[in-house]
Amino acid sequence: GVAAKGDMLQDMLQAALGQHPLVGDIRGRGLFVGVEFVQDRDTKDCLDPALKFNARLKKTAFEQGLICYPMGGTIDGKRGDHVLLAPPFISTPDHLEEVVAKLTAAVALVTAELGL
Repeated sequence: GVAAKGDMLQDMLQAALGQHPLVGDIRGRGLFVGVEFVQDRDTKDCLDPALKFNARLKKTAFEQGLICYPMGGTIDGKRGDHVLLAPPFISTPDHLEEVVAKLTAAVALVTAELGL
């Protein structure tokens, strides 16, 4: 069911991005899973809003063939970057692997572009 697929997606994201220096948290319920991006994993300090990380991630993910839902300003209206993934309930494990691969590629591209 959806709970099992959600667990699978979170496990895949943890394996791919869980140790990334800019990933502060990966959490969600079912197939709605959020990935938080931070400047510092230990302190959870936010990325500089001027970097427009979430907007760059949205554009780059789309170019990779992934539609996702990046947002900024979720901490105080200005600071805070995250992306929400919401694949369809009919997703197969292969689909979920593709989502994670495309998001991981987009994060790597944006991180390199910004020199982070």
